[in-house]
Amino acid sequence: MATIRPNLRRAEIKPEQPKRSSLRMKDNVAAYLLIFPNMAVFFLWVLLPVIFTFFLSFTEWNFLEGIDNVRFSGVDNYRNLMDDPWFTDSMINTTLYTIVVVPVTMALGLFFALLLDKQVYLPVIPRILIFIPYITSPVAIAAIWMTLFSPNWGPINVFLFDTFGIEDPPTWFASSTWALPALMIVTIWKGIGYNALIYLAGLQSIPESLYEVAAIDGAGWWTRFKSVTLPLLSPTTFFLGITGVMTSFRVFELVAVITQGGPGTSTTVIAYSIYRAGFSFYRMGYASAMAVIMLIIVITFTYVQWRIQQRQTRFMRD
Repeated sequence: MATIRPNLRRAEIKPEQPKRSSLRMKDNVAAYLLIFPNMAVFFLWVLLPVIFTFFLSFTEWNFLEGIDNVRFSGVDNYRNLMDDPWFTDSMINTTLYTIVVVPVTMALGLFFALLLDKQVYLPVIPRILIFIPYITSPVAIAAIWMTLFSPNWGPINVFLFDTFGIEDPPTWFASSTWALPALMIVTIWKGIGYNALIYLAGLQSIPESLYEVAAIDGAGWWTRFKSVTLPLLSPTTFFLGITGVMTSFRVFELVAVITQGGPGTSTTVIAYSIYRAGFSFYRMGYASAMAVIMLIIVITFTYVQWRIQQRQTRFMRD
């Protein structure tokens, strides 16, 4: 008798596509909900003001008269900028200020980071002390340095007279020649601590084994610094360079408290010119045109520096 065997074919297991799609959709929704607060703040407090500033740069508007009195003026604001000595002098001063302050602050920050990276007694204390100027109020810093740079009885001029016999020392903030260099000195002193701690974090992330291999190959201190430390600190240097340029173009507090842009226009920087045009003469359209020019310059410099950084990184990989 023939036996009947049931057909026990294994059922094919198909992936549950709808279930996976719903899980992926839930993950996407959760991700968008997490980034929504940040994007909302960015849109309301960054992107929207930038768009409004760009619009205002083509208008004449006294904000005391209300938004209804905005008058379209075309490119007149941009055309008038080239004939404004306050704007041209502020661009020159800001450029000189950036060229001097950013590299000097970074170099001194790296120097102190190298010192702090060594085994020192109670390392937390010098790190705190060097960072204090960066978190100190600009008004307090201005008061301290105005006293130090006082033309008549300031400690710096007294030191120059007693030590070097300079009978006619600089009048610093009261001099159209020395006011900007004095402002640079104050800014460099204030920013060294921040640069030093950022560089210190970069130094401590470099594997010690790289230095040991270089030492075995006979590399001295300078060779190790040039071939190991500097290349591996290039991302940190890029970060500090970008933030330093942005900060230099936005310098305002020290100028407003110490010199108010004077004597003459010797310490007038772009941020103070924007403030002066907008809140002293109530020319918001003209001030917005200055702000747009400053934004374009900062974005251009950032892009160029980013491209240079990309080339350096590609060269190191090759």
